[in-house]
Amino acid sequence: MTGTKRSSGILLHPTSLPGRYGIGDLGAGAYRFVDWLAAHGQSIWQVLPLGPTSYGDSPYQTLSAFAGNSNLISLDRLVEEGLLRKSDLADTPPFPSARVDYGWIIPYHNQKLALAYRRFRADAETALKRDFESFVSENKFWLDDFALFIALKRGHKLRSWTEWEADLRRRDPAALASAREASADQMDLERFRQWLFQRQWASLRNHAQVKGIRLIGDLPIFVAHDSADVWAHQHEYSLDEAGQPTVIAGVPPDYFSPTGQRWGNPLYRWAVKKAGGYHWWIERIRALLRLVDSIRIDHFRGFEAYWEIPASEPTAIKGRWVEGPGAPLFQAIKAALGDLPIIAEDLGVITPAVEKLRDDFGLPGMKVLHFAWSDPANPFLPHNHPVYCIVYTGTHDNNTTRGWWENEVDERTRAFVKDYLGQDIQDIVWTLARVGMRSAAADFVMPMQDVLGLGSGARMNTPGVSTGNWTWRIQERDLDNPGRDTLLHITRLYQRHPDQQNQQ
Repeated sequence: MTGTKRSSGILLHPTSLPGRYGIGDLGAGAYRFVDWLAAHGQSIWQVLPLGPTSYGDSPYQTLSAFAGNSNLISLDRLVEEGLLRKSDLADTPPFPSARVDYGWIIPYHNQKLALAYRRFRADAETALKRDFESFVSENKFWLDDFALFIALKRGHKLRSWTEWEADLRRRDPAALASAREASADQMDLERFRQWLFQRQWASLRNHAQVKGIRLIGDLPIFVAHDSADVWAHQHEYSLDEAGQPTVIAGVPPDYFSPTGQRWGNPLYRWAVKKAGGYHWWIERIRALLRLVDSIRIDHFRGFEAYWEIPASEPTAIKGRWVEGPGAPLFQAIKAALGDLPIIAEDLGVITPAVEKLRDDFGLPGMKVLHFAWSDPANPFLPHNHPVYCIVYTGTHDNNTTRGWWENEVDERTRAFVKDYLGQDIQDIVWTLARVGMRSAAADFVMPMQDVLGLGSGARMNTPGVSTGNWTWRIQERDLDNPGRDTLLHITRLYQRHPDQQNQQ
């Protein structure tokens, strides 16, 4: 959670880190990035959701709300631990370094992790095996269901669980017992992969803490329909007898989309969640807080009221607002876990009721500078920023700042930016970064693409576009980009450097 001390940081998902295995991972590239942050005055590393992605590769549509993305496991660190040998990686293909080719890297990583699993079973030291067994025991709430889900999904050629046999789809106890017996080794492989992810992430987080870097994680409010969470807890979602959603999530039509957004996620049966003491939500928050220091909750406004769309509708137009769980959910989480290190993604159409829910629990909101330039009353303009918020140039859903300025900003907006700042705009990227850095807000975060001054080709995600997203990566040489010196300079200039905070 943001504090009263001034700080700043970078938004970069681990998949975007450099490395030779086709995707960023939790190895040397991640450690070097943490060191880079600390060396250039930063104290925040913000990431996207860390779960295992599926069709479309979106970290916001994952196979589990609890599991980690095993493609992030560092193969080099497995060599260091003796679970792989250098010779095992001699066949590494010439993966592209600037983009993630998921269809190419996933089979390769799965093959190497399966090899590491066999070696672990045959040769691992007793201490490693005890650590694995402890992990399995401590994570039974979600891990067993997830391991079986993945084993069954692979056995059904990755088809959605609604296309499985009826007894498995409906979780008939006898069918599940038989499936567990038949899939025991596959389930153990998946537990092993999750253990490796958690183990490597814990080591990276410890390094970040030593370097004074806070990790901000990301939690989507809704879960994917084709996920272990929905399959294992069907009674907690609005589904029909075949397991298909009857109503789905999205947002209504607005200035940006005349038909709204039809996300397709199944909606929670909040009365059922409440009757169970919000146990699943408490465990979800608890699990993520083992990985990060604070959590950005995506689409926070859905806790106050959410847009319910009949699943039969092709667009989001014919939806309705439905009251969300509101304060009781956060009271239950706070009672179980203590103070809430949560950041509310309060973008879009935000009502006074949403603001009250946010403020009643002392949750900081977000201010995005790309959205600020309409009129002097715009809450995203720096003179309207409260101390208790996080300011961004843009988010993962925005264009890069350079791409935004070159391709999306009209002349009226350009004129307003110039008038507000009282200067001609020579370099929009660092102009906007300075605006965010000098804000009264406690925290400022900018995407790594902006530090590098990149255009639209480096965009991470374009909402509403189903392909070509989530693939951007930095190169090793990018950490030597001159932007790092400007970043350090303005961090000191606007008193966000950790050394300056320690002197106060």
